[in-house]
Amino acid sequence: MKIYLKALSMHLKSELEYRVSFLLSFLSQIFIFFSYYFVILSLFTKFSHIRGFTLWEVLLCFSIIQFGFSFNEVFARGIDRFDRLIIKGDFDILLVRPKNILLQVLCSDSDFIKVSRVIQAVIVLILSLFHLKIEWNIFKIMTLLLMLLASCIIFFGIFLMAASYCFYTIQGLEVRNVFTDGGKYMAQYPIGIFQKGFVLFFTFIIPYAFVNYYPLLYLLGKKDSFLYGFSPLIVFLYLIPCISMFYVGIKRYTSVGS
Repeated sequence: MKIYLKALSMHLKSELEYRVSFLLSFLSQIFIFFSYYFVILSLFTKFSHIRGFTLWEVLLCFSIIQFGFSFNEVFARGIDRFDRLIIKGDFDILLVRPKNILLQVLCSDSDFIKVSRVIQAVIVLILSLFHLKIEWNIFKIMTLLLMLLASCIIFFGIFLMAASYCFYTIQGLEVRNVFTDGGKYMAQYPIGIFQKGFVLFFTFIIPYAFVNYYPLLYLLGKKDSFLYGFSPLIVFLYLIPCISMFYVGIKRYTSVGS
C-alpha cells in the first residue's frame, strides 16, 4: 500500500506541473458529467416514471454507477490503459521486478482529472437520498455502502478482463468499450427496466444487477428480503475469475519486444 500511495503522489505531482492544463481539463470533466445528468432530467420532463422508478430513484442508481466507474478511472487507470504497457514493451520491465505484477500495473498510471467526476457522483448521491426520504436502518446503511463498494469492484473486474485479452490481441480492441463505457451508460438506469434477455445477461454474466437493481429494490422499500440488501456481495465472487484470467494471461505472455 505504501508503494501504491507513493506512486499516486508522483502521478499527482506530474499532472500539477501544468496547472492551467490540469484546471481546464478538470472543469471540462465537470461539464461532461453534467451533460449525462441533464439527459436524465430531460427524459423525466416527458415521463413521470420509468417502469415504476421515479427521477430521484434513477439518479440514485446513476450516481452509484458513476461513482464506481470514475473511482476506477482515477485509481485503476493503469489497468484501463494496460494495452499501452504491452505495445511499448514496458510490461517486460514489470516482470523482472520483485513486486506483485498487479500492484505494479496499478502504480503505472492514474488520472486525477477524473476526481471531479467522483465528487459530482457523491453530490448527486446525496441529493437523491435527500429527496427520497428512505426509512433508514442499519441494514439499509450497509446496503448503500455495499452498493458503492460493489460498483467499484465490478468496474475493476471489467478493466481486468479487458486487460487480460491484451495478452492475446496486443492492442486493446474497442469491443471492451461495450462492457465499460457502454455498460456504464446502461447500468446507470435500473437494470429491471430493460428486456428480459438484457436483464439475464447483466445479472449472470456481468452482474450489474447486483450493484444497482436488486439492492436498490431493498433500499427503496420495494422488497423486504435481506437477501436483496446483501446481494452486492455476489460481485466480490465475480472478481475471482477476473483476477484469474489476468494471471493466466501473464503465464501465456511471451513479450512483444520494444
